[in-house]
Amino acid sequence: MSEFSHTSVLLVPAVEGLAIRPDGVYVDGTLGGGGHSLEIAKRLTGGGKLIGIDRDQAAIEAAGSRLAAYRDRVEIVKANYGEMADILSRRGIPGVDGILLDLGVSSYQLDTFERGFSYREDAPLDMRMDREEEQTAYDIVNGYSEEELARILREYGEEKCASAIARRIVKEREKAPICTTLELVEVIRSAMPLKMQRTGGHPAKRTFQALRIELNRELSVLSDSLDTMIGLLNPGGRLCVITFHSLEDRIVKQAFRTAENPCICPKQFPVCVCGRKSLGQVVTRKAILPSEEEMEANSRARSAKLRIFSRG
Repeated sequence: MSEFSHTSVLLVPAVEGLAIRPDGVYVDGTLGGGGHSLEIAKRLTGGGKLIGIDRDQAAIEAAGSRLAAYRDRVEIVKANYGEMADILSRRGIPGVDGILLDLGVSSYQLDTFERGFSYREDAPLDMRMDREEEQTAYDIVNGYSEEELARILREYGEEKCASAIARRIVKEREKAPICTTLELVEVIRSAMPLKMQRTGGHPAKRTFQALRIELNRELSVLSDSLDTMIGLLNPGGRLCVITFHSLEDRIVKQAFRTAENPCICPKQFPVCVCGRKSLGQVVTRKAILPSEEEMEANSRARSAKLRIFSRG
């Protein structure tokens, strides 16, 4: 197994976007290898505190080593960031000054082929962020109905060949279970026209994304958590979210807009009568993108977008 490694994307703008106060309380909801957390911890020189959350035990261990010099101000919790409110409540923390989410799959998870996230090497169909969970990608591929498979490929992978791929998966698994990543890749290839295979990157990319999102409930956890996280911010506190595909970015963008302007009155009303008050303002009218230098140094940064919300 490879050593946990992950190049933190948009490191400087994300940490600067938090507008860190040396005595503030911050949460890194997707700790990963601790790259963002390390830069946050360095700035907490006035008695501040950082809580790092991750559901991957390998990430917990790697970040623990990386942040060892800052144990006086850092606490690491194995959990899903969707549990953030409960985590803070149990510690008697009513509000925080900043929250960071980096929603990308880590380099370690992609490069540790036995985790089953990669479509480039053969491995069991796993894809679990938390390896203590029972369900794996194998269960989805071999257990979901054709209609369910087509739906998640279409919704979560934006896959144009969703129906054809789902149909081929069901046909092939009737002969024998589809057990490994490369077995699934071959099934996907066989379902796609050649011209579709030559465009848009690896032909299995969108299917693997869809399976990972479904298995780990990535979009539902995100959409269910954003309002709560905004509510956890102290006045002036900031929520910084780094996304890596349009589905995530759309959820974040809409949640931030609604928090800034929650009014549901008809546009023709001269004044607001619904009584809904703004929770703050969107700092990033346009998403912050990686620089050319960062994209050249780290190809996985190319699709990253950073959006920031400031609590009023």
